[in-house]
Amino acid sequence: MHGPMSPGARSALFAPLDQTGRAETVAARLADAITLGLLADAEQLPSETELANRFGVATVTVREALLALRRRGLIETRRGRGGGSFVRTPARAGRGGFALLRSVSLTELRDIGDHYAAIAGSAARLAAERGSADDIERLELATEDLRAATDTAISRAERLFHLEVAAAAQSPRLTREEARLQSGPGGLLWLPPDDPAAVAAARAAHEDITAAIAAADGETARRRTEEHVLETVGRLVDRHLALLGR
Repeated sequence: MHGPMSPGARSALFAPLDQTGRAETVAARLADAITLGLLADAEQLPSETELANRFGVATVTVREALLALRRRGLIETRRGRGGGSFVRTPARAGRGGFALLRSVSLTELRDIGDHYAAIAGSAARLAAERGSADDIERLELATEDLRAATDTAISRAERLFHLEVAAAAQSPRLTREEARLQSGPGGLLWLPPDDPAAVAAARAAHEDITAAIAAADGETARRRTEEHVLETVGRLVDRHLALLGR
């Protein structure tokens, strides 16, 4: 893999909360960062005081959020010298994803795809307009990751590529929305593929999107991203029907 995520993606998830921010929101932001790979397994979290400053909340709010994450098994706390809160990355549960795919309706699946396409397409267009040379380099590395990935690593490479695009858009809100979608039902889009043709199509799409962003062609980047998402939804519809035995 190409290494740590871009600072933009991480900083978006650590951005200050608004006045309605609560412990649940802090916990959700950190859980997204952990499950999406923005925070590495065994990585030490900043101190409670530093997290409170970053999120713009009280220390007690952060403490409540960390307690919730410990209960979910997403962090562990070590006492003594060198202690603190450390990330525990959960195993990717493919069965859970396929169970969710089986349970959603075709209408819900298409609606998820429409929402995701709108967010990801807008991010790609803005990335073409605003992305820096460093952003484009990260996208090229993320594209290489998918080219080299196999099995479940394909799913992670897909997720991280779209997070890198959102980060390149220089919009913390879009980056957080991309992360929120991936950690929710939108994560269905990036289940491990069961068809080599689907993998080849995804690799071609990433190359096209990256090339359009590098060329500052926002319209092509948007269109190609939306096509990639909706093509993926079409394949998920087939898988959904197969799971139901139709």
